[in-house]
Amino acid sequence: MDPGGAAILESSLRSVYRLALVPPLPAAWLGGMNVIDHVRDMAAAGLHSNVRLLSSLLLTMSNNNPELFSPSQKYQLLVYHADSLFHDKEYRNAVSKYTMALQQKKALSKTSKVRPSTGNSASTPQSQINMMLANLYKKAGQERPSVTSYKEVLRQCPLALDAILGLLSLSVKGAEVASMTMNVIQTVPNLDWLSVWIKAYAFVHTGDNSRAINTICSLEKKSLLRDNVDLLGSLADLYFRAGDNKNSVLKFEQAQMLDPYLIKGMDVYGYLLAREGRLEDVENLGCRLFNISDQHAEPWVVSGCHSFYSKRYSRALYLGAKAIQLNSNSVQALLLKGAALRNMGRVQEAIIHFREAIRLAPCRLDCYEGLIECYLASNSIREAMVMANNVYKTLGANAQTLTLLATVCLEDPVTQEKAKTLLDKALTQRPDYIKAVVKKAELLSREQKYEDGIALLRNALANQSDCVLHRILGDFLVAVNEYQEAMDQYSIALR
Repeated sequence: MDPGGAAILESSLRSVYRLALVPPLPAAWLGGMNVIDHVRDMAAAGLHSNVRLLSSLLLTMSNNNPELFSPSQKYQLLVYHADSLFHDKEYRNAVSKYTMALQQKKALSKTSKVRPSTGNSASTPQSQINMMLANLYKKAGQERPSVTSYKEVLRQCPLALDAILGLLSLSVKGAEVASMTMNVIQTVPNLDWLSVWIKAYAFVHTGDNSRAINTICSLEKKSLLRDNVDLLGSLADLYFRAGDNKNSVLKFEQAQMLDPYLIKGMDVYGYLLAREGRLEDVENLGCRLFNISDQHAEPWVVSGCHSFYSKRYSRALYLGAKAIQLNSNSVQALLLKGAALRNMGRVQEAIIHFREAIRLAPCRLDCYEGLIECYLASNSIREAMVMANNVYKTLGANAQTLTLLATVCLEDPVTQEKAKTLLDKALTQRPDYIKAVVKKAELLSREQKYEDGIALLRNALANQSDCVLHRILGDFLVAVNEYQEAMDQYSIALR
């Protein structure tokens, strides 16, 4: 969106906002504090990211059970959610939600007018200050004061979900965080899902992808939170972290269908499409995201991925830098810029970006992969081996860490046998893990065991299609003089 258009849209939204906003339901009128009152208090406190998370979950619950909230409560939720989107500069999505709120208001009967609030909001600015302090301390690497500030936010607003995520990201135990919300879960109706939600994101922040996926799936399938866009986005990201690109893409697509204005996570989705060689889809995605908002990092990263996989590294570098200007915490932007710098031969600069990505996302293996590739590109095999071993010990022995360690071992003639053992273990755990298949194929190519390589690749492609695997299979078929089938594989790789 061009700046002029954004300004017009923002002005229009403020007008809609003035028409839509009404005082919330008082706690006294409802016979005690309800969940809408908690949303109201956080909105009054300026805790926009927390309002966005909670209102999104509650709106999903309302959609799955229309009797859960009254029409006036549903209206308020829509307004609060739209406000939070407006604050995040997601103007087109805010327009959509404000429009829904106005439609809801028209449907309200004259007897269900929303009454003025008698709630006390004198302490609300303190919550906003504590939230800002917590985020700033976290950004500066000062964990103890950050934890203290997040806990103070929760003391004042026990349903501040973004503060909960902040604590979990700073290694505060899930049980301790859950204990801080126990009172509100027991006294406020319709919050039986919250303890499971906290448990799920505790797994996310400890890097236990498998248990996180299982917990969120149970939450998404068996409760009123079915088809929640935020949960689907988390699932897509977790599948991506676990190296299950196929399910990651499916979940991103499902989330997009539910919310056509979705921005969060689309940078990872664009990267996955680009890696699969679907550059036309990446280009279309980038255009769509720019039409939604050019004030977020994601559309710039998606366009950067298109440039990177088109081998236009200078443009990818520019787009990655632009994304970082908009959001210095964008891990995907740091990875894009780092990869572009590496491919342009500026390895030391690339290393700085990958290290920053690791600081921001210590449980994401692809951050470590980027750094290790830099070490290998500069022939620093020892540093690469130390890093790979540390990742293996820290994140545990799984198909991904085994493959990463094997990748480094392949660079040293002395450790070729160890690489083979590690890859065999990885493929025993996950026969369909593409990176392990690629590295095992590389090893078999070195040993000129082409028939074994063909069998490996055919097996891997039996239940999935991947342009890299099709291309490698074509190379192996050429080596055994199967030219016609090799051409077929190359054709599939180019689709």
